Amino acid sequence: MTLLWILLAFLLGSLPFAVWLGRLAGVDPRTVGDGNPGTFNVWKLAGWRVGVPVLVLDFSKGVVPAMLARQVWKGSGWALVAVIAAPVLGHAFSPFLRGRGGKGLATAFGVWTGLTLAEGPLILGAALTVGTLGLRLRDSWVVVLGLLALLADLLVRGWPWEAFAVWGITALLLAWGYRRNLYLPLRRENRPHA
Repeated sequence: MTLLWILLAFLLGSLPFAVWLGRLAGVDPRTVGDGNPGTFNVWKLAGWRVGVPVLVLDFSKGVVPAMLARQVWKGSGWALVAVIAAPVLGHAFSPFLRGRGGKGLATAFGVWTGLTLAEGPLILGAALTVGTLGLRLRDSWVVVLGLLALLADLLVRGWPWEAFAVWGITALLLAWGYRRNLYLPLRRENRPHA
């Protein structure tokens, strides 16, 4: 039964909504920016009318398995960790895209919502906002800041070990997704306004 839960969570996470909805709108998010088949690139190409549904769907494919695993299946231990982390793994290595999935940030937000309800996404969202608007960090370093803030919250609030295991797996997957930009300087360049 555990293997079935993990497989279903992985398959749900692997659904490339940005590519599929992008095609319906006549665009392919893999053709712009960093080539990532995710929300930001499809939003850039097709606007908010496609970007918002992709964001909601990518978020949902993380939150649904995590909530079902905790509330319905009542899993625990490594089985729970595997089910909760599987959607982010599926998003990053989608078999529908020959193993070349997205970075997984929206799906990770969903996973942390399913695991912690409002706490995880609020911590992540606040850190991402501070990193982007306040500190003007590059997107990869904004994600690192968000993960560190989430880890600090887990430590302070005394979450069980399963939460730390999920954190470690999602941190590794997000680092993999943002790996091309982690070697760049922390801060974005300040460009003069025209």
